[in-house]
Amino acid sequence: MDQGGVGTGSGRASAPPAALATPEPAVEKPASQVIQPPPKRRRSLALDLTLLGIVGVLLIGAAFAAWSVIERQFYSPSAFVERYVALLAEGRAADALAVPGVAVSSVELAEAGLPPTASEALLRSAALAPLSDVHVVSQEQDGDITRVTLAYEARGYDGTTTFAVERDGSIGPAPTWRFAKSPLAVMNLAVTGSMVFDVNGFEIDKRQVSPEGAEADPAAPVSLLVFSPGLYSVSVDTPISRTPGVAVLSDSPFRAIPVNVQAQPTEEFLRVVQQKVEEFLTSCATQEVLQPSGCPFGFFVLDRIASLPQWSIVRQPTVSVEPNGADWSILSAEAVAHIEVDIRSLFDGRVRPVSEDVPFIVKGTISVGADGTATITVTGPDTN
Repeated sequence: MDQGGVGTGSGRASAPPAALATPEPAVEKPASQVIQPPPKRRRSLALDLTLLGIVGVLLIGAAFAAWSVIERQFYSPSAFVERYVALLAEGRAADALAVPGVAVSSVELAEAGLPPTASEALLRSAALAPLSDVHVVSQEQDGDITRVTLAYEARGYDGTTTFAVERDGSIGPAPTWRFAKSPLAVMNLAVTGSMVFDVNGFEIDKRQVSPEGAEADPAAPVSLLVFSPGLYSVSVDTPISRTPGVAVLSDSPFRAIPVNVQAQPTEEFLRVVQQKVEEFLTSCATQEVLQPSGCPFGFFVLDRIASLPQWSIVRQPTVSVEPNGADWSILSAEAVAHIEVDIRSLFDGRVRPVSEDVPFIVKGTISVGADGTATITVTGPDTN
């Protein structure tokens, strides 16, 4: 039987071929719905130049502002003065002395009416006291001079100092300055009771700083250059004399500062003087004469003596002293001696015993040598 033209191959029905996907036709959007990107705007050359100019002006302004800050902090008269005072606060005396306008000559001192021979002994680090809380109070222009006022604290003392500053050229764009009037001052220091004294713990001998040297007058003041600002504590501390100290604030540049310090005797010194005076008077009492030689007491008679006088000291003086330049004076003090002697009358030859207290006055001088030893001289009221 004819099966037609259907082939059976492997006996399985063959699958129909996969259907091919048909792309959908593109649908055109109406022209009104097509969105185009906006065209890029081109800046004009004039606008670019304007913006660059603005940026340049801002940069220049910022540079000027920064320079103004730098100049004020580092190159202004106030900054110049602050650096000088900072050197003093750090104890850098040599660097402070090297700041323009600080050091002075004898001619400049004389022209300002200050001692031209003033010593530089205190212009050193060992004689500086600490300064703190330093800050500018004001800066004022006075013609070519700028006056800068600083406030500070010196060991608990508050102070202010006004400095005169003037232009001293420039280094590149930066101005430089100098003191129009030196910030140094002169301390005219008179110390009685000692040739040696301390300033802020630094020991000075008058003979080292006086123009007369070893021949220096102990009572004359010595002139010492000091920094302004500066606190100077003057004291005496020797075996013979001492003082709690006098604090002097140097706050006025190029001025004279008078200072007087009177030392007081130490208890040990008074004890030694009292002992030496008593020994001297006791020695006087051993002389068997009416007028003991070199002694502040004696006995006068118009008749003759019939026995050797016998002296004794019944009341010793209470000694007190006071400074006399670098030396000391023993102040007048009362004492009493006693005499035992027989007197023969020139009229009738009778002998009468005399037993009397003889009041007298003791005074004297104490000379202190260069090595610190003291020489005590006891005199009477009429002895020069």
